[in-house]
Amino acid sequence: MIRGIDHVVILVTDLAQAVRDYEALGFRVAPGGAHSDGATQNALIGFADGTYLELLAFVAEAPDHRWWRHVAAGEGLIEFALLAGEIEAAVAGAAARGLHLDGPFSGGRERPDGVYIQWQSAFPVTPELPFLCGDVTPRDLRVPHGEVCHHPNGVTGIGRIVVAVPDIEASAALYAELLGHGPMMEPGRRIFKLGPHYVVLQAPDPDQPDNAPIQARMAARGAGIASLVLRRDHMGGEAQPLDPGLTHGAALAVS
Repeated sequence: MIRGIDHVVILVTDLAQAVRDYEALGFRVAPGGAHSDGATQNALIGFADGTYLELLAFVAEAPDHRWWRHVAAGEGLIEFALLAGEIEAAVAGAAARGLHLDGPFSGGRERPDGVYIQWQSAFPVTPELPFLCGDVTPRDLRVPHGEVCHHPNGVTGIGRIVVAVPDIEASAALYAELLGHGPMMEPGRRIFKLGPHYVVLQAPDPDQPDNAPIQARMAARGAGIASLVLRRDHMGGEAQPLDPGLTHGAALAVS
């Protein structure tokens, strides 16, 4: 069963500088740790809604790593994950609907306090889809919680994720196979609701408003997460973009 959005991955070059910059934007940033593959380390921005942002940096060359291809395009949003309660069941459910996922694979990370956490992941074969993450150790060991999730800028969680896709109808069909339900229809968009969050599929179209992040994502990295709107206590009003210099290339806005 897929429960909802788990986290969003932001590739950064200098993790310590990224932490300082996100703190300057009014976020509290928690230390993450080193991943068991020895290739990456992270820091985390947790939210009251249970989701989080992962600031991720490579600490060694890793040509075989799933995200190494993004290094050439520079910093920014690279992928997002959905939380699976029983990941094997979620993979089997997607397969029954016609969508193959690779995995589950085991993953782990040692926190700075020495606690080792474990999870399982499953990955789609098409880049516009998110991957699945399911905890082996308790989730509150992996995900920030408590006071660190209360941010001076008032952000309480994720509002919507906008995904650049090459063919909106084909991609909507893939998402339906993954999630087990269809989208809401809007002109030029297909919208999937996941609990309090939304995933919006959009294809490049210069005639559509706010399409610049879609075109930039497709040009730099191909299909995948293009922008993210964070929310305060509720979604409302026009989303205000955050400084991309401080967000390290990630197209973020707050509503």
